[in-house]
Amino acid sequence: MERDLEQLNSALNAIKVLRSNVRSVFESVSNGLRADHGDEGKETKFIYELQELLTTVNNNLRDVENAVSNLSQQAGPFSLGNTTYLSQETTQERQALYGQLVNSYKWTDKIREYSAVAGNILAANSFNKTYKTYSTAKRRKTPTSNHNVAPEVIENLISSIDRLFPDVTFTPNRPLVPNPIIQITLGRILKAIIAFKGLMIEWVVVKDRSESNDLWTESRYKVFRKVTENCHAAMCHFHSPMMPDLAVRSFMHWFHSYITLFNAPCKRCGNHLNSNLPPTWRDLRSLEPYHEECK
Repeated sequence: MERDLEQLNSALNAIKVLRSNVRSVFESVSNGLRADHGDEGKETKFIYELQELLTTVNNNLRDVENAVSNLSQQAGPFSLGNTTYLSQETTQERQALYGQLVNSYKWTDKIREYSAVAGNILAANSFNKTYKTYSTAKRRKTPTSNHNVAPEVIENLISSIDRLFPDVTFTPNRPLVPNPIIQITLGRILKAIIAFKGLMIEWVVVKDRSESNDLWTESRYKVFRKVTENCHAAMCHFHSPMMPDLAVRSFMHWFHSYITLFNAPCKRCGNHLNSNLPPTWRDLRSLEPYHEECK
């Protein structure tokens, strides 16, 4: 399997080189005679240059043929299911359905992966034991729901957290009373829009400071999309129905560690960048920065 992948990678690289050199041929033909060819014999120089480019393309084409011949043959036809009928469509709008279908499959795979991770994190918190305690003990008082609290309770909690971090700005908004949407500006680094459901964090999206405050639109920057994914994981990790105020404080303390997003090196590899990204993960206990590949 590994050998097949190496051969496929070699064939793709050969095709990439071929396309690059073919583009050079077309650029040379479109530019025609240039000033760097000189005044004397410029037609001959142009022809020699074009011959060299065509010779290079011919050699690249031979490399592609050799790389493709080394690939292992598929045992049978690919099973595409009903998607094979998409190739019979003649309208341009329906021909684009296959690309959209592939994107939907990728999106579904990501949803399954994130759901599995979230399920493991939630399973680590023993909710059943908590509810069992209430069912077996003397029912002196019905526990207060964390989703139905007074607005003043949430405001007091946010105000107390705001006093802990002088370099963080909290801007509350209440489009749907009593559940607020808090905009957190972390220095000059980033901003986060956090939606609450009572005393529990329901949704988080991280963006650049210049982007919109739309809660359901992700950032156009990959680094902030990665931070958003990690915030969702941390939101599930710190989730505690019995101590929601402590869960919110723990999450805010963890989120504050992103104040060093662009200047703290990775704790494992010691580099600032990996795959053109800074360390976008913060350890849930030590708050140390790690790259996604190093955590």
